Amino acid sequence: MNEMRPIEPELDGLETLAAVEQKLLWLSSWMIHNANHLRPNRDGLKVGGHQASCASVTSIMAALYFDSLRPQDRVAVKPHAGPVLHAVNYLFGRQSVEQMAGLRQFGGAQAYPSRTKDGPEIDFSTGSVGLGVAMTSFTSLMQDYVRAHAMVDPATPRGRQIAIAGDAELDEGNIYEALLEGWKHDVRDVWWVVDYNRQSLDSVMPDRLFGRFEGLFRDMGWRVVMLKYGKRLEAAFARPGGGALRNWVDACPNSTYSALTFQGGAAWREAILADLAKNRGVRGIIDPLNDAELGALMTNLAGHDLGSLTQAFRAAAQSSQPTVFLAYTIKGMGLPFAGHKDNHAGMMTVEQMDAFRAAMHIRPGHEWDRFEGLAEPRAVENFINSVPYATPLTPNGRRLPAATVPVPAMLPQPRIIGRRMSTQAGFGEILSEIGRAQGESAEMSRHIVTMSPDVAVSTNLGPWINRRGVFDRHTREDVFRDGKLASAQRWGTNPQGQHIELGIAEQNLFLLLGAAGLSHDLNGARLLPVGTVYDPFVNRGHDALFYACYQDARFLLISTPSGITLAPEGGQHQATNTPLLAIVQDRLASFEPAYCDELAILLRHAFEHMQKPDGSAVWLRLSTQVLTQPERKLNAAHVIAGGHWVVPPAPGAGIAIATQGAVAGEAEKAFAVLREDVPEAGLLAITSPDRLYAGWREAQRQRRQGVHASSHIEDLLAPLAPGAALVSVLDGHPAAHAWLGGVRGNRIMALGPDRFGQSGDITDLYREYEIDAAAILDACAEGLLGT
Repeated sequence: MNEMRPIEPELDGLETLAAVEQKLLWLSSWMIHNANHLRPNRDGLKVGGHQASCASVTSIMAALYFDSLRPQDRVAVKPHAGPVLHAVNYLFGRQSVEQMAGLRQFGGAQAYPSRTKDGPEIDFSTGSVGLGVAMTSFTSLMQDYVRAHAMVDPATPRGRQIAIAGDAELDEGNIYEALLEGWKHDVRDVWWVVDYNRQSLDSVMPDRLFGRFEGLFRDMGWRVVMLKYGKRLEAAFARPGGGALRNWVDACPNSTYSALTFQGGAAWREAILADLAKNRGVRGIIDPLNDAELGALMTNLAGHDLGSLTQAFRAAAQSSQPTVFLAYTIKGMGLPFAGHKDNHAGMMTVEQMDAFRAAMHIRPGHEWDRFEGLAEPRAVENFINSVPYATPLTPNGRRLPAATVPVPAMLPQPRIIGRRMSTQAGFGEILSEIGRAQGESAEMSRHIVTMSPDVAVSTNLGPWINRRGVFDRHTREDVFRDGKLASAQRWGTNPQGQHIELGIAEQNLFLLLGAAGLSHDLNGARLLPVGTVYDPFVNRGHDALFYACYQDARFLLISTPSGITLAPEGGQHQATNTPLLAIVQDRLASFEPAYCDELAILLRHAFEHMQKPDGSAVWLRLSTQVLTQPERKLNAAHVIAGGHWVVPPAPGAGIAIATQGAVAGEAEKAFAVLREDVPEAGLLAITSPDRLYAGWREAQRQRRQGVHASSHIEDLLAPLAPGAALVSVLDGHPAAHAWLGGVRGNRIMALGPDRFGQSGDITDLYREYEIDAAAILDACAEGLLGT
């Protein structure tokens, strides 16, 4: 077993910072130990907590939070360093002992940093590996955006967007998608600090990988700061024989270095002398050292050297160039299993913790005391209170206040009655009208920012972009327009543009929507972000969409065109699962209007809902199916609640058709035939199975608590006879409607594509996948026979 890291004062006036580092190591280790060994365990499951991953990054976080960070800086902390972040906030007086003692327990500190569960001291949730890192590039872009649009006081200092990442996170592809997009948009004030401990969950990382990282970042315009050896090792390398020792360490494979670290000073001595025993200079360096001292010297990497870290961070702060710090560290540094390849999920035993506690000078019963074990606790407390990051951003923590944007009672919109148009076209026209509006609508439009992964024109954002322009910090002229070449689109860029164009990477779209949807908290400037994407490719970006919702980011997602209605586009462009995805995704209200009057109501609702404290992001699934727009008066509350009767059923009716989205025309044709035989039948328009289901579940919960409650879907279905047939149809998986049969015991006949699509025209595809008028009538006949 390796020797524990000696607790000793650092040079260059860093003694107090070293004491803080010591406290972070102790508190994070004790937090995890308490959760796994001391706290009652009712279900017998391992609680976990990653002591080794915390230890590898403790020095980095001490140098950042207690020396380099300013209040306006925003930090995404690697998931497995959550306990260190909790300890940091505890030392700043922003975290309670009760929360830390409840680590990974219901109601306690979360396993991984969470904005919604851990509170306002957390800038970014980072449970999803790699996404927190990439997120910082897009929050930097949005910081530039709100400043360019004069939404914040220009005197407010810019914040750095910082990610502390484990080296294994660099295996995540979304990081490189974000890196390329950041290069396109010339992002600045971004720091990525890589905890290069060379160990992933299962193994030691290959040696040759690191050189590739450096090249990739340099190619993307980043400054690369290599933090390999600490001050003591650098001093040793400067002595006679030091060059040979450096060469030996440089050539040492990662796996060998990790094993020697775990084995300790005696193993280091044996390995060095096996190759360099005849080098007098090397002998002069290592022979005077005992095993503990030699072990400490050989593990003096820059990622654990406070002098090296603070010096590098202070130097980088002089420039806005994006910077990656490749900080060599040791996984589990200072703990008994440092360097062992299996230490990712390892934890100290009770006996090891007792020894560790003694080494830290912690008295039993005082493990949670803020300054226990320190030689000069008052000096450390004064130091912590004096560092820049100790100044809170606001009295309520790190969330900035931002006023809500007024939404007019009715959005400006084009004349649509009687026209044949799709909801996708309607969206583009309504947004264009918003873009040209005056008064209250003009104020709202100033806060709208649109974004798309290279599908802006094909998702009908073109008119909005022509009115509002493309955002970039640098003005670039549209070569086609300047050359008087015919083009429907204006693609010049300038700092006042309100559309952000991305490459074809849906992960980036959802990360940018997440960053824009947190701008009110992060920048004190409220935005109304609108992102468009092809509906099937929501799946490609779902990880980042989930992450954005987990952060409680507020945005409007437009996914279009959708379903097999795309017809000739074929199966890869015909998603059937997205209505189900929308139902199960938390903090995302989803809708699928069939007609543009419904769409107008839902767009207005979205801009209002995404700003409410109890609101959420909103998803509208649209279509290219052209339908004749009816003249009618809708109940807006019913449209928003998820459904409305187009033709109400007669009391006691034995059947109704429920339709969602693009197949409304087929449902209406079938209903006209059905009414000839069953005049009491009803036609229900479902605008949101998500909202209907959520309302039903909430009513059930209230009734279990003794509160009289009825949901919208229960009220809608109440006129039907007990056991009446309900034939539902949508251009999506029928399971999105299948639950409707359980609301009032209706016999449900759910229609919708449940297998991969294919190329064809709408007539053939609707017939093949049984969502045309004939299939609906067949289902009605079967339902009536069953009743």
